[in-house]
Amino acid sequence: MDTVKIKELISQAFEAQKYAYVPYSNFCVGAALLAKNGTIYRGCNIENASYTPTNCAERTAFFKAVSEGIREFEAIAIVGNKKGVEKGAGEICPPCGVCRQVMGEFCDPKTFQVILAAGEEQYRIFKLEELLPLGFGPEELL
Repeated sequence: MDTVKIKELISQAFEAQKYAYVPYSNFCVGAALLAKNGTIYRGCNIENASYTPTNCAERTAFFKAVSEGIREFEAIAIVGNKKGVEKGAGEICPPCGVCRQVMGEFCDPKTFQVILAAGEEQYRIFKLEELLPLGFGPEELL
C-alpha cells in the first residue's frame, strides 16, 4: 500500500475518533477500514455503563461494512489516546484480542495490514498474522 493511502486511512481514523463515546474511560479510539472495493468504513469506540456492551472502534467499522454486504478488506488504521491528547502526541494503540479475532474472521492474516498510528507520520504496519498468531478461524470448524 502506498504512503498516500496509508496517510488517508490514518486521517480518516482520527476523524472517526472525534465521535468516540467514552464517558467512563475517556480513552478515544478511531478506526478506518479499507475494503477491497476502495470504500473506507469508519468506526469509533462506544462505551456502556455495564461495560460488556461496549464496542471497540475496529469492530464498529467491521460491523458497519459487513452489515452493508462487504466482506473483503485490505487494511485498517487504528488510533487511540486519552481525551485532550493532541494528534501525533500519543502512542500507538493496538487492537484488543476480540477485535483481532473479528479481523481474522473476515481477513487473510497473511495479507491484511493493520496500521497502528500515533499520527500521520508516526505509525507502524503489521500483518494480521503478526498480531494474531495461531488464530482460531473458520477453517478450524471444518
